Amino acid sequence: MSDQDPIILLIGSGAREHAYAKSIARSNRSHTLVTFGSSHNPGIAELSATYISGSITDPEAVASFAQEQKATLAIVGPEAPLETGVADKLWDNGIPVVGPKRELAMLETSKQFTRNLMADYNIPGCPAFKHFDSVDGVEQFLQSLGENYVVKADGLMGGKGVKVSGDHLHSHAEALEYCQKLVDANSTFVIEEKCIGEEFSMFSFCDGITLKHMPPVQDHKRAYVDDKGPNTGGMGSYSDANHSLPFINQNDIAESKEINRLVVEALRKKTGEGYKGILYGGYMATNEGVRVIEFNARFGDPEVMNLLSLLNTDLIDICVAIGNETLDSVDVEFKQQASVCKYSVPEGYPDSPEKNFPVDISTVEKPDQLFLGAVDMQDGQLVATGSRTAAVVGLADTITQAEEEAERLVNQVSGKLFHRLDIGTEALIDKRVQHMNQLRG
Repeated sequence: MSDQDPIILLIGSGAREHAYAKSIARSNRSHTLVTFGSSHNPGIAELSATYISGSITDPEAVASFAQEQKATLAIVGPEAPLETGVADKLWDNGIPVVGPKRELAMLETSKQFTRNLMADYNIPGCPAFKHFDSVDGVEQFLQSLGENYVVKADGLMGGKGVKVSGDHLHSHAEALEYCQKLVDANSTFVIEEKCIGEEFSMFSFCDGITLKHMPPVQDHKRAYVDDKGPNTGGMGSYSDANHSLPFINQNDIAESKEINRLVVEALRKKTGEGYKGILYGGYMATNEGVRVIEFNARFGDPEVMNLLSLLNTDLIDICVAIGNETLDSVDVEFKQQASVCKYSVPEGYPDSPEKNFPVDISTVEKPDQLFLGAVDMQDGQLVATGSRTAAVVGLADTITQAEEEAERLVNQVSGKLFHRLDIGTEALIDKRVQHMNQLRG
């Protein structure tokens, strides 16, 4: 890809893609942004020269829009288009893509693929696991794991196909029942050892050879305060000014970066292709080092809001370098600030969310730090469509100060909405720190 003014195609229409669009808009480079979304996000539309809605999982439709717009670079936001081969089709048409090809995206779309890859290439951090396509042998494997097990449906489940012992499953009988349900739905599944510790995410920009790592972030999946309630797509996240997290150590960070690197190397050996895009390692810090919970083939939402808000380097330079395999020549730098992201979501979310009600963002005092998610415009009015509505990011020298800013901003988004009050608070973080201190003796 040449250094002419890029025409960038953004695929997706959630808050993650709004974060991309805002980061691209801050670029010093002259460029054009065009967007193919699954719905109309007014925040992204405002920053795009052209914006259309359609099926983002249809490779033909995306590629034909890319050609019409003379796109010179594409960024795939969500995971679903990666699974259907949108990146492959764009590369076939000579358009470099930030987002891996279908076979490489199996790192996210198939739990079995990932665990086998880790086992075959001796990648550390892999818990004991077994893949099943029926309930035969499930009981024996559960007995070998005792009370610490996780059942994961194979395939994309929007973060909701994982059931954990103690949290969702309270006996082997309940676990068997869930496995039978998956079999009845024609889904295969993986059962693996449950790791005890604290979760964190390690993201890396990758051009197939070089990785540039980002500061670690902690996401909060549970809907309600104190990690109660059902799993969601993520209610918020935070990062620290020192590019660590209060409950992890430098070894945890080094191990997670090294595992990300080994996975990219293993994928290249296995498939003959370079992994180009964002690699998202979901890790658990335990008393025996880090364990891999999962990998995703794109930015996490909400973590993307933290990370792109902190990114000092021009995002267009990074994306062009990913396409060209020249990431080694780009210095990727992040601000030495703490960040706290909080999501405003419809009452009743995630199980029975309110829908199509008006949302008012006109009083948000720092609109640059607001990201629109599941919204639409109806008769000139912003409405919530039933999933996570809008996210805000607070930035400051400490997590506590960033949390105070995030709390102030999220309260300026009005509608039939709620958010988690505790994300980034000292009380919640102290709990994480104490838990890790206990585990590590």
